[in-house]
Amino acid sequence: MAGSANLNVMMKTARKAGRALLKDFTEVEQLQVSTKGPGDFVTRADRNAEEIIRTELMEARPTYGFLGEESKEIEGEDPTRRWIVDPLDGTTNFLHGLGHWAVSIALEHKGQIVAGVVYDPVKDEMFYAEKGSGAWMNETRIRVSGRHRLIDGIFATGLPFAGSTDLPQTLRDLGQLLPATSGVRRLGAASLDLAYVAAGRFDGFWERRLKPWDIAAGLVIVREAGALLEPIHEDGNILEDGNLICANESMFGPFAKVIRGAAA
Repeated sequence: MAGSANLNVMMKTARKAGRALLKDFTEVEQLQVSTKGPGDFVTRADRNAEEIIRTELMEARPTYGFLGEESKEIEGEDPTRRWIVDPLDGTTNFLHGLGHWAVSIALEHKGQIVAGVVYDPVKDEMFYAEKGSGAWMNETRIRVSGRHRLIDGIFATGLPFAGSTDLPQTLRDLGQLLPATSGVRRLGAASLDLAYVAAGRFDGFWERRLKPWDIAAGLVIVREAGALLEPIHEDGNILEDGNLICANESMFGPFAKVIRGAAA
């Protein structure tokens, strides 16, 4: 797809940051056996990737705002446009040498996400979309799955980790959903979970308390691929609350009923 100038800048930037991260990723396996471990190294890699992205985007569009995971928000001269960036979604995977992580870049205009890029450097898969132009992976148009029955579907989510208070709710979700489906996966990168729904690899996704940079790019990609997407609580705001549920049109109703029922 021939994208806009903004989308081309986003894709070029994601690839540049991805190359730097991929180079760092090759060092992680060696660091696993060291006494100190790879934690400090990965933190530096994450921050370096955000610096690359911020520099590239701000040079290309100096009046836009910038919201990233690793640095202080920049208020742009143009209050209607803002980059929302996660330089390394799937940091824990990266830290453990697991090759499932991504660079996520979104463009917000007047409160709406209008373009998004999720780049997986390990697989060299670039998922991207602009509002009204469909969703793509590399040069191929992507669509949500065509499965209709919940029992045939595979769904993705995140699972609570140290310090999280969401374990009881997540167990209720899983207790209701697992018997009704072909399975639930937890791969550890929300941006790629949404991209995989867009590509038909997953049939749906839900999660709570995500940050804007975790999901902003994925929101426009999954919508442009034909998914239905709503807050878990219908009066919520996805970007502000970080609670969302999405699936293909056929499965959304029964899927949402299960998750919202478990949340009641």
